[in-house]
Amino acid sequence: MLTGSPSNARIHRVKERPPFECIALLLQGGGALGSYQGGVYQALAEADLHPDWVAGISIGAINSALIAGNPPGQRVEKLREFWETVSNSPLGTPFLRSVQYSDDFRRVVNQTRALGILLFGAPNFFTPRIPHPMFLPSNPVDALSHYDNSPLRETLDRLVDFDRINSGETHFSVGAVNVATGNFVAFDNATHRIGPEHVVASGSLPPGFPATEVAGEYFWDGGLVSNTPLQWVLDSRPRQDTLAFQVDLWPARGALPHDLLEAEVRVKEIQFSSRTRAATDHVKNAQKLRMAFANIIKQLPDEMRDQEDVKLLEAETDDKVCNIVHLIYRSKKYEGIAKDFEFSRRTMEEHWQAGYDDAARTLLHPEVLQLPDRQEGVRTFDFLKIEQD
Repeated sequence: MLTGSPSNARIHRVKERPPFECIALLLQGGGALGSYQGGVYQALAEADLHPDWVAGISIGAINSALIAGNPPGQRVEKLREFWETVSNSPLGTPFLRSVQYSDDFRRVVNQTRALGILLFGAPNFFTPRIPHPMFLPSNPVDALSHYDNSPLRETLDRLVDFDRINSGETHFSVGAVNVATGNFVAFDNATHRIGPEHVVASGSLPPGFPATEVAGEYFWDGGLVSNTPLQWVLDSRPRQDTLAFQVDLWPARGALPHDLLEAEVRVKEIQFSSRTRAATDHVKNAQKLRMAFANIIKQLPDEMRDQEDVKLLEAETDDKVCNIVHLIYRSKKYEGIAKDFEFSRRTMEEHWQAGYDDAARTLLHPEVLQLPDRQEGVRTFDFLKIEQD
């Protein structure tokens, strides 16, 4: 049974495709919080907003593969199947259903569930590495981790049609970091033949998971360098009028911490959300510069336009526009430090429903789907922050 019936919103189904050349869905990393992205995608699909480009990092890469690797009518079903599979209790214990509990009780339950994940792993995703590499004299690089994530590859093989991804029907990109060079790499179906190893590599966060081999080189989680694919998508050439749904799992805004655990949670949020803010600022500033270059070049005499410096600047000018729609998961206080690895079913359902509700409410604002003024260039939206304020 699919969740996704918004409590305070109705789905706004678009009558025709918005007037953008590209609809992009950009999915941040965040472990167990990733089911929020599943709810967002369900709301977009019900509104008939199907992405031309899906890009993700870490858990966002897995969700991206489930979307791009299935026909539109089966994507929500496959996302649900993945999240229901990995949120089964490793011990087979039932999850708490619709009964309401206090935040203090929920905090205890969540931490207990998270402890179970630490000890026993998540079904069809990862299992504890036995023997642990700490007790061995040496280990290959692809075994240096607390957990073995080879079950994830089998799950991806079962749920994702990689031939469909490589057909180019949907533009697909995932990000990883080369362990040897430290460079960020985008695995893109326009330049690579994508397999499960590229998706697993994007989510190989050390020391939990080992480096993943791709074409003889080893890669870690792309979130070590950048936790959002926003910048590489919007900087791609040729540039297009783009409607970008940026789905983040870590909020930039948060309350002041009052103990060490809260401080550690806040540090994580700032680390993983700041890159999204920086990328958004970069896009806005770059477009302002492009428009400034274009205006100056128009005023130059003809004899100056043949200069190499002018030609270089002219090549960077365009009047493409972009709407960046932020959908950011704001976690509950009781989720605590374990929120990115607490894979219990009840919590998964809560994250999914939150994503669905947030996307549904955002789509009620028609300006999201309208082209910005060419002089404005880039508009950003975060209606949920306004509601909270």
